[in-house]
This record gives sequence, C-alpha cells and structure tokens, in this order.
Amino acid sequence: MQHFLLKVSFVSLVAALLLTGCSTQQATKIDMPKHINLEKVQAGQFDTGKMWTFDFPPMEYFAKTYNFTPSKEWFEKARLSALRLPNCTASFVSEDGLVMTNHHCARAALDSVNREGERLAEAGFYAPTLNDERKANNIFIDQLLVMDDVTKEVQEAFDNGTTDNIKIENRMAKMLEIQKRYAATYKTTAPQDSMVFSIVSFYNGGRYSLYGYKRYTDVRLVYAPEDVMAFFGGDPDNFTYPRYDFDCAFFRVYDNGKPLKTANFFPFSQDGAKEGEAVFVIGNPGRTNRLKSVAQLEYLRDVIYPSSIETYEKTASIYSSYIAVHPEAKLKYLNTIFGLENSRKAITGYLSGLVDPVVMAKKRDFERKFQNAILNKPELSRKYGNPWKDIARSQDELTSLYPKFDALRFRGRTFPKYLSLTSDLVNLAMKSHGSISDSAKAKFYPSNLTPEVEKQLLAFRLSMMERALAGNDAAFDNLMAGRTPEQAAEELSATSIIASKEKTQALLNGTPEAILHSTDPLIAFIVAEQAQAKEVQKKYTRITEKLQAGEQILGNAMYDVYGTHIPPDATFTLRIADGVVKGFPYNGTIAPPITTFYGLYDRYYSFGMKDPWKLADRWVNPPATFKMNTPMNFVSTNDITGGNSGSPAININLQIVGLIFDGNMESLPGDIIFDDSSNRSVSVHSSGLLEGLEQIYKAERIVKELRAGKIVQ
Repeated sequence: MQHFLLKVSFVSLVAALLLTGCSTQQATKIDMPKHINLEKVQAGQFDTGKMWTFDFPPMEYFAKTYNFTPSKEWFEKARLSALRLPNCTASFVSEDGLVMTNHHCARAALDSVNREGERLAEAGFYAPTLNDERKANNIFIDQLLVMDDVTKEVQEAFDNGTTDNIKIENRMAKMLEIQKRYAATYKTTAPQDSMVFSIVSFYNGGRYSLYGYKRYTDVRLVYAPEDVMAFFGGDPDNFTYPRYDFDCAFFRVYDNGKPLKTANFFPFSQDGAKEGEAVFVIGNPGRTNRLKSVAQLEYLRDVIYPSSIETYEKTASIYSSYIAVHPEAKLKYLNTIFGLENSRKAITGYLSGLVDPVVMAKKRDFERKFQNAILNKPELSRKYGNPWKDIARSQDELTSLYPKFDALRFRGRTFPKYLSLTSDLVNLAMKSHGSISDSAKAKFYPSNLTPEVEKQLLAFRLSMMERALAGNDAAFDNLMAGRTPEQAAEELSATSIIASKEKTQALLNGTPEAILHSTDPLIAFIVAEQAQAKEVQKKYTRITEKLQAGEQILGNAMYDVYGTHIPPDATFTLRIADGVVKGFPYNGTIAPPITTFYGLYDRYYSFGMKDPWKLADRWVNPPATFKMNTPMNFVSTNDITGGNSGSPAININLQIVGLIFDGNMESLPGDIIFDDSSNRSVSVHSSGLLEGLEQIYKAERIVKELRAGKIVQ
C-alpha cells in the first residue's frame, strides 16, 4: 500500500532508514539469463519516470503520445482540484468541498472521531446528514496555490559558501528567508487565507521552487468503509494485483462553519476507466532515488535496505506474536503492524531492483552517458569537475561509519522505549541546572508501555548493537556482562529503574547529578557512551554535508545537460503522471486490466471466508440489485510511489475514473527505475465506488453529490 513515505532528501532518507545495526543478511541474487550481455544494456528513455511537475509540464510529449494538448486552464484546474494530506493525496470531488482519499490515509482521523465504545476503523462510518459529519482534529488539507522559481537566490547563497558546511548553512538560511518573505507578503495581501510555504529542491538542487499552500483545518469525516473491505486481502495481497479493495474515504472541508464552495473539483465519470484509455494521476509522490549516482544506490543496496528489512520483519513479528496471545491488544497495535509490514514489503521490492544486474546495468549506462556529457565538454568539465568521485568517496566513508553510528543511536521508529526513555532521561539531566522542571517531569513517562513488548524489542535491539560494539566497547560489554541479548533484556526489564514509572518519577524528583551518577545499568551505559556518540555523530554530519554539497553540484550539472526533459525525483509535491489502462504478464498468465465484484466474492469463498479475505457483514449477502459485473479495481501504467495514495486518476475531460491506492510488486523497483512493461498502479474504479456506496452502504446522499458535483437537497 503506497503511503507513509514523506518528502525527504537522500541524506534525511538515510537517517530515517538507519533503524538498526548493520545486518548480516545478504541481498538475494537474481540469476541473469545467459544471452544478456550487460555491456550492451542501455538506459531507456523513461527510466527516470513520468512524474512530471506542474512547473514544467511536458506539453509536446502529451500531444505526441495521446494526441491531446492540455491547455493552461486544464493544468490549473487539475492543480487546484488536487489536494495534499499530511501523508497522502486527496482531491475535491464536488463544488461543496467533498474530498476523496483512501481509507488507509484516513485511519488517524477515524480514530480521532471515535466516540465511547466505537471502533470506526473496523466498523466503518457514514454521516447520513451534514450535521452528522464529524470534525477530525488531527488532520489538515493543503491546496497548492503558488509556484515560483527561486533557483537563482538559493544557488547564489550556496555558491557564496567557502566550505561544505557553510554552503549548506547558507542554502538553508536563504530558503528560510524566502519562505518568511512570502509568508509576510501573503499575510498582508490575503489575510483571509491560512498559507504555508516551503521550498522544493528538484534535480538534487538543480532547480528550486517556492510552493505556497492554502491550508484547510476544518475537515470533517463523511464516510469510510470497514477496514476489512479497504484492506481486503491484508498483507498477503498488499502490493499485488488482481485486487479487490474498497479503499476509499470521504471528508468535507468547511469554511466559517459551512461546506466550502469551490469551483475547482473533479466531477465523477459515470462509466469510469476503459481498457486502453489514457489516464492521468494527479498526486504527491513521496520520494524516489532514480537520479542518484550508482555509488549512492549501492550504499542503499549493501547497507541500508538489508538492515531495514530485517528490522521491520523482526519488529512486526514481535507485535504480531504479542496480539496472538493477547487479542485484546489488536486494536492498539494494528496500525503499527500494518505500517511495519508495508515498509518491509516495499523495501524488499526496492532491493529487488538494486540486485537486478540488468537494472543496475541501465543505471551505469545512464551515469556513463551523463558523465561523458560533462567531462567531454571543457566548459562543463571546468564548471563541475567530477562530483561522482566525491560522492563515491563519501558513501565509502558512510559505509565504514554506519555500524557504530547506528549502534550509538538510542531512538527510532522500531526502538524499545526503555532505551529511548533512558537516553531522554540522561539528556534531560545534562541540560538541566539544579533541578528538572515540573512540566518536564509531568510529560516524561508514556502511559501506554507494554512490558512484554518492550522486553522483546530491547532483546532485538541489543542483538543488533552487539554486532558493532561487542568486544570493542567497554560500556556495552559492561551492560551485557557476558549475557545473551535475550538474557540481558529479561534482567534489565525486570530490574532497571526505567522499566518502572514510579521509580523513574522518583529519580526525576531528585537532582540531575543523581541521574548522571546512577548505577542503573541502562542509565550508566547511556552516560558512558555520550562522548563517543557525539564524536560519531560529528563525523556523520561532516560526511553528509560533503555528500549534500556533491549532490548539489551533480544536480546543477544534470539540469544543465537534460533540463526538464526528464522529471525530477519525487519530493512529496504535486505531480502529473500519464499512462493507460493496461494489464500485464504475471505468474505465467496475464493480469486483467480491470477486476469486478465477482472476483471479490471468488476470493472470499476460495479462502474459506477467513481473514484476511473475510468480508464485512453487510457485503456477505448483497442485494439483488447489486451488479456483480461492475468494475471494482483496475491497473494502469501511471508512474506512482508512496505519497500517491488517494490520488485521483482522471481522464482527458478532468473526470474521476479511479482512485489510486497501491502499486503491484513489479512497481517497487520503480524506486530507482521506471519500466512500464509490468510496473502498474492500482486504483479503485469510479463505477465500483458508486455501486458499492449506493447498493451496499445505502449512502445515497454521497452518491447523489458525486453524480451531480454538488450537494443535492
């Protein structure tokens, strides 16, 4: 399921994925057919994808490929009708502020509007009247209003730096200055609008755009199906096709207490997508690595991804094992498990591309041609030198530093809270003078710790740290005291102060010095590692600054050579991706371009009516008027990635024909290369949405609004 992946630079991506110690797990090798000569493999025209920006839409390409030349007004309507959620995409689908996205993008909002005894993520929700629509307090929706090129200002600031560190600082300072300037201007000229601004880097710094979003905060839940229907097939079916998911949700934006009136929305197509039809996905793809150097990709392949896969897999199994024994905890950990399994499956797919010899041969061919375009032209060679060598050197340094760097980090998405809390406690003591504030004490210890889960997470984390530190780090050896990670975790969980809220609170009520001189094994370990951790962090920062500076130079060179003929990597900003509705070869046969509700019921009965192919009760015996041959899901050749979840799939008439919710397994290597021979995006069909809403959920109010494009009284 395409989600949870936000806008990040390569360096921050690496930091986000450094979740565990260096893994001994090796990437699976792909056997290469003997008839393929890798030396003759060439990069393809669209290897870098089709995620076109609205700054530089490919007008000539659209005209040539689809005999369709969108007007300026067409692009503006598409841009203003599309929306961005904190982690996904959405769109206006009526003039009265009705918003469509995926159910998996709305989970947090569903949880926020639960009333006593409700579990809306499981049961679903439908507001039969406007008064029944529930305000979600933890969601906002952004609409892209402003796009300005600010490359010259940012580039000049970067160039004025005399060291890598100063260049990066100059660039950041200039970007913040520009953002503040725009915010001040709009506060004066459009005070009625709540605007947020950010500067987007395209082509690794080859171009910079200032994006301004109108932010809507009064967002109310209108409809969401049951979780089992939105994620029918669960993790086994995730990133696969044929597919049968009703993964949708509807919100409404309100303005001054009334439904927002907007001229910009996508009306629903009554017939939906047809095989062979051109479709355009308007969305916010999170990130890709297609324009990275070969050295950067090899670092992901050899260091980051194998370690991340191992961590996600083990952590998910810890939570799953716990709820198998304690089913009452399922609701608490369901989203966590889903996110971990989704990430594991996604990164496994990314890695499959990196270990594919043909894919890597294409990447090397692209880099070789790019290098020749620079090095064979004296003016470009003088201007840019050889940034590939500098980047490769930085990646080698990161590879050497990685195990210790990761081992001496004590917090992260998959880390045990016992470890992160101990680190927080030590940091709080080091920063406090005399005593710790009451406010810091009050919010320090979380209320939802599960000791058995924390013990298992600690054992796994210690096992990862052991690979880098055992035998060459006295503090770690003292912590382990000759025990296995499992034995150490068992004893530490039973005896450490940090495992008890009351004991931790008592320590907080004392002096900072008492914390820093505590004999508690976990606290003493964190205190002892402070100097080394800071030194390793300093080295890591220095290397990543060199890497960022090299990427900036590479980005400028890329823009000089290719301009906007190739799209930039995904940045969780608005893009338009073209494609056609088309099946693909798989599993020795052919996947149909469109599935129907017949397939949903076949899968339900074929798997014995069991999870995760169990239907919600209301779906088991559909009414006689329910048309089983209605299209439910479909695939198309549109280029998408995480962040595109909830994107509208539209036709040339700017009508909704589908709702993006996933990609197939073959789409996952698209992180580094796009190949539309089998890479497919997966959507809920607009006809299927209307049929399910009308016949199964009896949501007549929504159906009428979608068909009319406005509220029907």
